[in-house]
Amino acid sequence: MINKPGFLTEPGRPGIKSVPPPASLVEAATLLASDPARAEEHALAILKLRPNDPRALLILGSARRRRGDPAEAHRILAPLAKSHAKAANTHYELGATLVDLGRTAEAIASLRHALTINRELPEAWRVLGDQLFREGEIAAAEAAFAEHLCASIQNPVLKAAARQLADGLTGEAESALRAYLIAHPVDTEALRLMAETLLRLERYADAEVLLAHALDLDPGDDGARFRYAEALFRQQKAVEALPLAEQLLKKKPGDPAYRNLLAACLGLIGEDARLSEIYGLLSADYPKQPRIWLNFGHALRTVGKSNDALEAYRRCIALDPGLGDAYWSLANLKVNNFTPEEEATMRAQLARPDLGAEDRLHLHYALGKSLEDRGDYASSFEQYRQGAQTRRQQLPYDADATTALMRRSVELFTPAFFAERQGAGFASKAPIFIVGLPRSGSTLIEQILASHSAVEGTRELPDIGFLARDLGWTTGDAKNEAYPGSITSLDNRALAALGRSFLERTQLHRKLGRPFFIDKMPNNFQHLGLIYLILPEAKIIDARRHPMGACFSAFKQHFAQGQAFSYDLADLGRYYREYMELMAHFDAILPGRIHRVFYEDLVEDTETSVRRMLNYCGLEFEEACLKFYQNDRSVRTVSSEQVRRPIFREGLNQWRNYEPWLDPLKEALGPALENWRGG
Repeated sequence: MINKPGFLTEPGRPGIKSVPPPASLVEAATLLASDPARAEEHALAILKLRPNDPRALLILGSARRRRGDPAEAHRILAPLAKSHAKAANTHYELGATLVDLGRTAEAIASLRHALTINRELPEAWRVLGDQLFREGEIAAAEAAFAEHLCASIQNPVLKAAARQLADGLTGEAESALRAYLIAHPVDTEALRLMAETLLRLERYADAEVLLAHALDLDPGDDGARFRYAEALFRQQKAVEALPLAEQLLKKKPGDPAYRNLLAACLGLIGEDARLSEIYGLLSADYPKQPRIWLNFGHALRTVGKSNDALEAYRRCIALDPGLGDAYWSLANLKVNNFTPEEEATMRAQLARPDLGAEDRLHLHYALGKSLEDRGDYASSFEQYRQGAQTRRQQLPYDADATTALMRRSVELFTPAFFAERQGAGFASKAPIFIVGLPRSGSTLIEQILASHSAVEGTRELPDIGFLARDLGWTTGDAKNEAYPGSITSLDNRALAALGRSFLERTQLHRKLGRPFFIDKMPNNFQHLGLIYLILPEAKIIDARRHPMGACFSAFKQHFAQGQAFSYDLADLGRYYREYMELMAHFDAILPGRIHRVFYEDLVEDTETSVRRMLNYCGLEFEEACLKFYQNDRSVRTVSSEQVRRPIFREGLNQWRNYEPWLDPLKEALGPALENWRGG
């Protein structure tokens, strides 16, 4: 903005025409961005001739700020702004100078004053957004960033679409932009804006394509690069996103959005020490920013610092009492009960009519946990029910699509099918897959195995799902019959390539160099046929728990992503029943290939279950596997604190406290309620 001639023009008094600046002033203004020292020289030369020229003083003040002398810049700009109350650019420059001086409240006031004079100052909106973010004013900061987007655009058609986007009219913005791009397919500004719209619609793969195209057209566009990295991250493509985040940070090392993106990518690849360090620095730089404290808490929890995580979450709540995720994160620590004061605060926040759905559902789950801890099960269930209902509205689930996938798998994967592909796949014994329903003991099994000297625990890896998606798998369309039938088009060489690809994609998670590693994505049971074909020597462990215990534990858990089936009791029962039927099918056609671990047996007779599991994996027994709670490895699931303690029996039958309200679950489970050990 400030390297254009418009930097020198300010709204004049009514009836008085503005006078164009002399060429020397225009040249000085143009130099500000690239060479502030020369711009200062020009300004000083002009001031020798015209000592009180406000335009030359503005350039001089801006140049001094840009050269790292905000105190001197303030000495020039403060009186200039006082004498020119309607000079928007002068008040913007003063605001930016006050930012550099650390006088945040004054900076915000000056920037807001500049924008009341002229709303079309994109850089002023951006700096204002940064300062509001620093002060923890999230909604106001997001509004400022939206205005920055609008003010940055000059094309009237695109500006109108940007305004629709800022007003939450994403559908209208998408329609307008789609029509515009048909006529202007290489307009990078339109591509970026359409990508921004798609990101807000959570269509990350589509946004990725557009942003990659925009960067091909304009490789120097860091705004597109940042959004491209975010689109990749949202698809858990951390390997691709990470170098983009690091490239951005080289240019702007202190940018909080870039630092946060880098931290998020590091979290996906398990760089936990570096992740904690970044959030520690961010929380020091932005102590009033509740979401930084929230993310810092998550990072601390992952590495087992539960007390520090608890303190971070409480700092977050103190800054923003309506941030539901902080309460739910506290509840998920499972190391403390809510105080009466905290429970009262949660109820007060839920009574707010303006509370957003995301905060509301988290508060319902957290309050449900608080009420459960003190034995008020009827009220607790109602809170869980309301949280699940809200989440279900956000995350629709098509049970018929799951049923259709299960049936196609049973029809396709037969003994004859596998016999025809004898010798297919990539020969590696390294992967150990733990599958099943969430909340069935998979994290405990992983912790036990990862305590063995030959096994490395990683996380719930998305890569099998990515491979299935590339073969036509979708999670929400009962009519899509591409997968797993698409596997029939793959010859043995292609299947081996997929197995090799899985090992290559997951290599970055294997930081200890151990011969075996664990992928504990529970939903991978839907892809057992694919896993067996591409990695025929992999071990597969089915973590199974009593259906009422597993399903109700999932129902009262808000998952960070996925598990759309878990927010309705009837859907949960149907899902468990079909999971059991599919596992029984693979037991029949691939006898002995899958090892089943019953959570109840693991709790009641830990050593026997552990020895059997190690024997199945071809591993010698090690005492450390029975002392798994002493393993200080990072754990990312909601059971992180439980697996850092010795096994306890209290959780086995917690569902019975809620039995009066679980009839829909029982009905949906049907025969699976009785024969769950047999499949």
